[in-house]
Amino acid sequence: MNAKIKKSAITALSVGLVAGLTLGVAQPANAAGEDIVFIQGVKGDGFYITMDCGIQAAAKKAGAKVTTVGPAKFDATLQKPILDSIVAKGPDAILIAPNDVNAMQKPLENAAKKGIKIVLVDTTVKKPKFAASAISSNNFAGGQEAFKAVQKLVPGGGDVLGIGVKPGISTTDARDAGFKSAVGKSGGKYTFIGQEYSDNEPAKAAQITTAAIAANPNLKAIFASNLFSAQGAATGIKQAGKEGQIVVIGFDAGPDQVKALKAGTVQALIAQQPSTIGTKGVEQAIKAIKGQKTKKKITTGFTILTKANVNTAAGKKAQYLSKCA
Repeated sequence: MNAKIKKSAITALSVGLVAGLTLGVAQPANAAGEDIVFIQGVKGDGFYITMDCGIQAAAKKAGAKVTTVGPAKFDATLQKPILDSIVAKGPDAILIAPNDVNAMQKPLENAAKKGIKIVLVDTTVKKPKFAASAISSNNFAGGQEAFKAVQKLVPGGGDVLGIGVKPGISTTDARDAGFKSAVGKSGGKYTFIGQEYSDNEPAKAAQITTAAIAANPNLKAIFASNLFSAQGAATGIKQAGKEGQIVVIGFDAGPDQVKALKAGTVQALIAQQPSTIGTKGVEQAIKAIKGQKTKKKITTGFTILTKANVNTAAGKKAQYLSKCA
C-alpha cells in the first residue's frame, strides 16, 4: 500500500473511532447501567422518596440513569399496570417494592423471563428466586424492637394495639408478627387486643384508634407499623383527648412523623435505612446487568428515634427526606 494512502486510512480510522466515542457508540461500560427503572411502593411516601435519593446518587456515581415511577396508592392493582408498561419497554433492570406478596409474583417472574434483571427493594414476594437480589430491613426484629420501646415507655403494662396497612405486604406483615410475638412472650403483663389495618389511609387509622380507645379503657400503647398508620394513630389520640396517656410507636421516620415525635404525640419511631437500600439496589442491579455475581439477600438495620436523640447528628441522619438535596 502507498505510504500516503496508508497514512490517510489510519487517520480516517482514528477520526471514526473518536467520533464513535463522542456519540456514545459501543461503550458497554456506560450502557450497562443506563436503562434502570425504580417502581416505588407508593408515590409521596418519605420512605420511598429517601430511597429514590439513594438510588439517584448511586446511579450518578456509576454513570447510570434511573427513571422513577409509582402508584398513587400502595395497591397491587395500581402497581401491576405500571410494571406491565415498563416491561413492555424492555429496560435492563427494574428495582421494585412489590405491593403484594402474591399478586406481584407472576408479573415479576414474567419480567425476569424476558431477561430483565429484577431487584426487590424493601418488600418482596412469596417466591423471590427469580430476583437478582432482595434488599430490606429486618422487619420482624423491628417489630420486636417496637415492643421493647413500649416496655420502656409503659413499664406498668396494659393493653396494646397493632395498626398496619393490610395483610399480604411482606414488610408490614413481618413487623406486625414481630410485635405480636414479643407481646405474647411478655408474661401476661401486656395484652395484645388485636391487629387492625388502615389500608394506608391516615383517616382510617385515626378512626380505628378512636374506636379502640372507646372500647378499651386500659389501652396504653399502639404500634403503627407504617408511616400513614402512625400519622393516623397520633391524630386519633389527639381527637380522643388522650395525648400523654397512650403512647404511639411508629415505624419509619418521615417528616410528619418526626414532627409528631417532637410534639409528643408519637413517642418513638423505628427508622429504617431507605437510602442504603436504594444504593445497594443500584449496585446489585448493575452487577446483574454486567453478568457479575450478586448477593441474593441483603439486610439493613434501623435506628430507634426518641425525643432524646431526634436532634442529634445520628438522629437527623436517620430521618427521611421530603425531597432529594
